[in-house]
Amino acid sequence: MSALKSFASTDRFLAEIATPALRPGYVLLGDETFLYLRCRAGVLSTLAPPESRDFCLYDLDLAETSIFDILDLAQTPSLMAPFQVFFIRNLKTLYGRGSKKEEFAAIDAYFRSPNPQAVLLFVADHLRIPTDLRKMDMQDKDRYERIRETLGDWCGLVELARVDGADAVRFITAAAQARSIQFDPDAARELVDALGADMMLVSSEFEKLALYVTAPQVLRSKEPRITLGDVETMVLAAKQRSLYELTDAISQRDRPRALLLLHGLLNASDGGEDAAIGHLYMLARTFRQMLVIHEKGVRDSRAIWNVLWQGFRMPPFAAEDLIRQARRYKSRSALTRALRLVARADLELRSSPANKLLVLERLILALATDAPVNIQPGQFAMEL
Repeated sequence: MSALKSFASTDRFLAEIATPALRPGYVLLGDETFLYLRCRAGVLSTLAPPESRDFCLYDLDLAETSIFDILDLAQTPSLMAPFQVFFIRNLKTLYGRGSKKEEFAAIDAYFRSPNPQAVLLFVADHLRIPTDLRKMDMQDKDRYERIRETLGDWCGLVELARVDGADAVRFITAAAQARSIQFDPDAARELVDALGADMMLVSSEFEKLALYVTAPQVLRSKEPRITLGDVETMVLAAKQRSLYELTDAISQRDRPRALLLLHGLLNASDGGEDAAIGHLYMLARTFRQMLVIHEKGVRDSRAIWNVLWQGFRMPPFAAEDLIRQARRYKSRSALTRALRLVARADLELRSSPANKLLVLERLILALATDAPVNIQPGQFAMEL
């Protein structure tokens, strides 16, 4: 795991804090929470052992405590602990309105003669650092440069960039091996892809999968094993990803592919055809999301979070796909027609039809064509 490129910056940092090369300050740059927590855990285990943590660990916020007070506190030796650790959040307040000359002069004065028994860790989680630094947003580039120019001479810069998908797969595969769990390569890739390589989600879902396959009632062999079926069954986002593949085929009017994806979705469901109502709900939700995207003229994923409210947003990995799908519909009426078709199928399913699969297949064929469908007013169980 130490050889993974995405973890190189944090690995160097964690190696350095355990040596005399420890610097008096560091800036943790980026909003990758998983890597931040990894750095924090390493700092605490090395510099703030549990027996003295209450006396040497400070979690401070620049929005609540001035940098002058923080520096005074850092300069004062502790009578109860041999070393002090300061995590300082909200670094962006130092780069707000005004020149902040006095604040940066105080920082320079501190680092010219720092307390050798203290380390300051500034948290710059207002930056988003992509896997490929060349694709960093211009605003984030400007913020990065300002931090480097003002704190770079004194502090080590630790980049908490988004984890590359291939590195995420290797990381969880190695984590599984460390616990004597076999993680099938296609299953690991599906888990990472379904969660958009968001390492906090990936690690959380991995823990859930690990507990599942090691349970006595599930254990299928001497060596626990996570399969693609386990991921598709246990991880909601994997099911959602299959659904977005289905709506992609529908929006492209690819009827054979859409039917194949429908059957795959049903086969991967715990309840098979009995899960049809849930699939219809997700289809209606997805078409409603596309309707909002279409009406608001959304063209990139950054704008999507401004038009879709909390609780009605798609997973990050699906944002670009859904925008692309919505643009294939040339009018509002095409999307409302899709919603009415889903509503009619929902009503049919709730009426206990003889063959639920036939209802779903008819729906997919109707959605994947532009032909008009005769729908009676007042027939919809899932109207807008």
